[in-house]
Amino acid sequence: MNNDRNRVPTSKLTAAEVAAMVEGELKGSGDIVVDGVDCLDDAEAGKVAFLGNAKYKHKVGSTSASVILVPPDFPLPSSSDRAWVLCADPSAAFTRLVEHFAPRPPPPVPGVHASAVVADGVRLPPSVSVGPGAVIEEAAEIGENSVIGAGCYIGYAVKIGVACQIAPNVTIREFCRLGDRVIVHSGVIIGSDGFGFTPGSDGHVKIPQRGIVQIDDDVEIGSLTTIDRARFGRTWIKRGVKIDNLVQIAHNVVIGEHSLIVAQVGISGSTRLGRGVVVGGQAGISGHLEIGDGAMIMGQSGVAKNLPPSARVGGAPAMPEREYARLRINLNRLDNIKQELRKLRQEVTQWQERDKDRAGPVK
Repeated sequence: MNNDRNRVPTSKLTAAEVAAMVEGELKGSGDIVVDGVDCLDDAEAGKVAFLGNAKYKHKVGSTSASVILVPPDFPLPSSSDRAWVLCADPSAAFTRLVEHFAPRPPPPVPGVHASAVVADGVRLPPSVSVGPGAVIEEAAEIGENSVIGAGCYIGYAVKIGVACQIAPNVTIREFCRLGDRVIVHSGVIIGSDGFGFTPGSDGHVKIPQRGIVQIDDDVEIGSLTTIDRARFGRTWIKRGVKIDNLVQIAHNVVIGEHSLIVAQVGISGSTRLGRGVVVGGQAGISGHLEIGDGAMIMGQSGVAKNLPPSARVGGAPAMPEREYARLRINLNRLDNIKQELRKLRQEVTQWQERDKDRAGPVK
């Protein structure tokens, strides 16, 4: 066993060193020693925690953490046995500390595992790592320093660029293309058939799906996401796009550069998203739509029509953000409105009864 590859980092830091690492302002003793990080709820003595969201402010007083990262305007106690580090962005600062303390997995070893199956004629650069049980079909091309995890399937004539990380149990079907520095997490399927059928007298007739999936540089794709091949041409994920887990992207969809797609989103066929679009979790987008650059779609929205650039929408069907906010506020008021209407109805009935009494019997 290579002890260096399996070593868990154990380096400790003083509070002063923590403050210097995150470029924060130290309040309290700089000699306090910490050996790890944790959340406010679970942190024990000797750990660093952080306040990244004001709604957790009440937890700061009860945490056992020895060093706490807080925003500059946080009201510090007059006396404390803890150290405080004031940071412009405590969450970003905490990330640096996680990188310092967290154990890192062993780096991949270049070469092809004995149980992997690589088709004759495929020439792999010496820097490529191919894990146990992986299959690489004929005419595939894989760039320098890329990693193909255990159990992956790389189909016929697939092209994978430089320094890509393909996690275990990923399927990349025939002819699909990945650029450089693409990260694909476990369970992803790239290039499965698009969902296309024509109704016929004997049932639904499958429409051949003969296009590809093209994924450009610096894209990251979350676990169990599926990206369907195009009916013709390409399904295209452009540079810098980040896709969360459990996302469905249908055939011939185009996603513009640096867009963010959150978990459980579904995008129907031939829809085109512009640059920098943000789609919240569980949102659904109908087919053959144009979503403008910089549009923001709130979680659980249902988008059924084109959106202009910089649109901000929510709800199902999706509507402008302010209109949706007013609708939500009014929905929350419905019960009170119902009670008020009931009361008014009773008062009107009482006035009507009084008017009858005053008018006397009809002659």
